[in-house]
Amino acid sequence: MSRPAHLDRRGFLALAPAVGVAGLLAGCSRTEVGTGAPKADAELLTKLRDQGFVRVGFAGEAPYGFQDGDRLAGEAPALHQEVFSALGVRELRPTLTEFGSLIPGLLAGRFDVVSAGMSITPERCAKVIFSEPEFISPTALMVRKGNPKRLGDLASVARAGATVGVLSAAVEASYAKAAGVPDGAVKTLAKQQDGLDALLAGRIDAFALTGISLRWLARTNAGAAVEVTAPFVPEVNGVKQWSAGGAVFRPGATSLRDAFNRELARITGDPGRYVQLIGRYGFTEREAPPRTLRTADLCAGRGAA
Repeated sequence: MSRPAHLDRRGFLALAPAVGVAGLLAGCSRTEVGTGAPKADAELLTKLRDQGFVRVGFAGEAPYGFQDGDRLAGEAPALHQEVFSALGVRELRPTLTEFGSLIPGLLAGRFDVVSAGMSITPERCAKVIFSEPEFISPTALMVRKGNPKRLGDLASVARAGATVGVLSAAVEASYAKAAGVPDGAVKTLAKQQDGLDALLAGRIDAFALTGISLRWLARTNAGAAVEVTAPFVPEVNGVKQWSAGGAVFRPGATSLRDAFNRELARITGDPGRYVQLIGRYGFTEREAPPRTLRTADLCAGRGAA
């Protein structure tokens, strides 16, 4: 549970720019003629076109957004490069940060967009605005070879009295809680490789993440004595959680978000093009979001497609 901003100077400093921008926009009478959008918001895409690049934050989490040698790679950068190129912005200029620092960094103005395959949740929607979904990916568990505790989902983790690892600030912690896993049995980890290492060392019994992430992790650790369970769709308060991810923008950047969405829809609505762009990262037509799954519903806690 996060502390109120006034009790945490770092939290206050991270949130202050967003509050300041929101206040300035709310009090500003200048709007783009015919749109009703604040002028600063309407001109953001023009600014990005003129400077030739957009600053993106990523967390080094394969296959969503990571560094491959000197190249930015992964699902989100590949899609976002295609979208921003269509919008007339040629370059993604990346900033690497921890996953839990992505939203604070965005609100503090360190980058313009988060390109990390971040799950769309009501809690995050209260702080930032998301694009429409870029993908869906059910959850899975990575377990030791042979699955000695016979774990298949988070409810089985709770029944077995097992421990489960989750990434810092990732949605799997809330899924575990909803499934009845005690707080003390949920271990927070900084990055994917830490989950596999903790599993092999016996510090946790399972590592919960999206199935596609765990399959990629197993692939890049060929020979490790682990396996990935069949994917499952967690439920929170009776609502299925599809782990839909999208691009993240600062509050108020609605014109940029809307332009992004128009180009994104052309990609997600074309299965062949979708797989051509991100199939190399393990994404298939099954990960393409259904048209009925909308960010507004996910932000309102209605997760069913």
